[in-house]
Amino acid sequence: MNVLNWVMNSRIWGRGATALNPGLVLAVVVVFIALSFISPYFLTATNLLNVAKALVIVGIAAVGETLVIIAGGFDLSIGSTMAAAGMLAAYMLDSGFGVAAAFCAAIGLGMSIGATNGVLISYFRINPLIATLAMLAIIRGLAFVISNGREIVITNQTWLNLGTGKLAGIPYIVLILVLVYLAFLLLLPRSTFGRYIYAIGSNARAARLAGISTQRWRLLIYITCGATAALAGLMLAARTGNARPAAAMGFELDVITAVILGGASLKGGRGTLLGTAIGLILLFMINNGLTLAQVPSFWQQVVKGGILLAAVLYDELRRGRVDDG
Repeated sequence: MNVLNWVMNSRIWGRGATALNPGLVLAVVVVFIALSFISPYFLTATNLLNVAKALVIVGIAAVGETLVIIAGGFDLSIGSTMAAAGMLAAYMLDSGFGVAAAFCAAIGLGMSIGATNGVLISYFRINPLIATLAMLAIIRGLAFVISNGREIVITNQTWLNLGTGKLAGIPYIVLILVLVYLAFLLLLPRSTFGRYIYAIGSNARAARLAGISTQRWRLLIYITCGATAALAGLMLAARTGNARPAAAMGFELDVITAVILGGASLKGGRGTLLGTAIGLILLFMINNGLTLAQVPSFWQQVVKGGILLAAVLYDELRRGRVDDG
């Protein structure tokens, strides 16, 4: 059996690298039932639709972050990429460019930021935390410098319809989220791209010995993450009707919390997009419940930080049991 087969059939892969944690599903059910009793407003169609709209932005960005974390990486520059993409699209629309041109340019910007992260991490061997933290500061700072800290109001009606319009009663942005998840859910288990993501995250050295160009594939993974972050920024700009250099500030916490809640391991080799989707639902149900209970926003940050810490602690304990077994 060659090395690549060993990577694909390693105990990390075989013991649930792509399995869904039933405890996570149970947690969603318990929280849903609890909130139904706690607040009479929780189960209203308006409230549930608002929850769906709120998680769309974070949900799209979480797709790319899931891929990066499964591959053993990390990306803290997502929020800054979202803001920069929204600013570029709004500037182009304000300058008379069409929707398609603005959309493509913004996605291209996100891919360029992702490529920069990938080069720094894969070829210059800079720690992913440091590289993407630096990019977070650089991109956010440039957004403020170029815009002089001013927001751009979007008046293009086609663009605004993307954020507020509906198809058969379902908001366009929710449909876009579903399409993105379906595309990657089909891609990951059936493609070389998906298999290599898990192989690199499980054992990068073994993957290299098997002939996988880990540097090039990591670069592609970060480019994909930049593209999904840019798409999330475009949806945010379409939903709010403006683009600000301070937009999506702190979104990294929600994105990473959802991914880790969904079962992805910070050490790589483990995680699923379905798990991330369920983690998102759980996180935003908790956020919504805290809002309905009129919990102050700064306490909500404390709760989200606690959830992330608990999820990471659980991952470490679970990983320890696997390694010991």
